Amino acid sequence: MNNAVLKRQSLAESVAESLQSEIASGTFKVGEQLPTEPDLMQRFGVGRSSVREAIRILAHNGWVKVQQGLGTFVASQHGAGKPLTQYLEKASFDEVDEVRLVLEIKIAERAAAHRTAKDIARMKQCLKKRLEYAEAGKLEACMQADIDFHSALAEASRNGIMIDLYKTIAVHLKKAFQERHKDVSSFLDSQERHEQLLQYITEQNAPKAALTATRINQRR
Repeated sequence: MNNAVLKRQSLAESVAESLQSEIASGTFKVGEQLPTEPDLMQRFGVGRSSVREAIRILAHNGWVKVQQGLGTFVASQHGAGKPLTQYLEKASFDEVDEVRLVLEIKIAERAAAHRTAKDIARMKQCLKKRLEYAEAGKLEACMQADIDFHSALAEASRNGIMIDLYKTIAVHLKKAFQERHKDVSSFLDSQERHEQLLQYITEQNAPKAALTATRINQRR
């Protein structure tokens, strides 16, 4: 597949839609194993992260099932309805932002209850990079570090659906960030609140973690 085809949507979304079309047409049949990651990377001309995100999208929408250590297998020729990515693609920023707000508040609550020392270390590293990039005026890297922090927060929730939902929304969130933020000022302003959120999660204080997540989102 030519990279020129993968231009308007994210690479992951384009790969997911191409594979979805092949599954729906019967090219890949139910129960059949999809090609390996390296094969899909070569076939579509994309990186490993794009392939993994595409598989995550397909799994979330019921097209495939990932079996650890074995591979990815076709689960349905019809999926579970209209892909979430299509809704997000057509949704307004305010609609996506409202869903993200509700999701991040619940994620913060669960992360406070289920986080591990490894989760805390990862989130600390993300916040450190977020601040370093903000102070250096590196907007793109700062935005990614912010998304990485919230993705790590989602992982700490130990809720698979929340994790997948957040990672799907994060793709669209980054696009919104790129349109909305012209400099790093808002990231510098919110750094203290993010560190406070991590502190409450470390202390396993779910109510204050949820409240702080709400305040962060209201000022983004």
